Amino acid sequence: MEYVVLQVILKEKLIGVGSKNLTQLENIINEQANKGYRLHTISTTSSGSSGLLGGDRIQATMVFEKIK
Repeated sequence: MEYVVLQVILKEKLIGVGSKNLTQLENIINEQANKGYRLHTISTTSSGSSGLLGGDRIQATMVFEKIK
């Protein structure tokens, strides 16, 4: 088996719910799929606020598995 491990930092919106850069996460998943990998595992860790005007940061670690 062949695997690729990638991390991305998701920045939460200051007001409201959701991430400001979910499109980046989606692009990474689609890019790996185009290379013949599928998302095997994803885990997240919250790192808290980055300052007065910043929302929370969530680190997403993704493991992609090569499709045979």
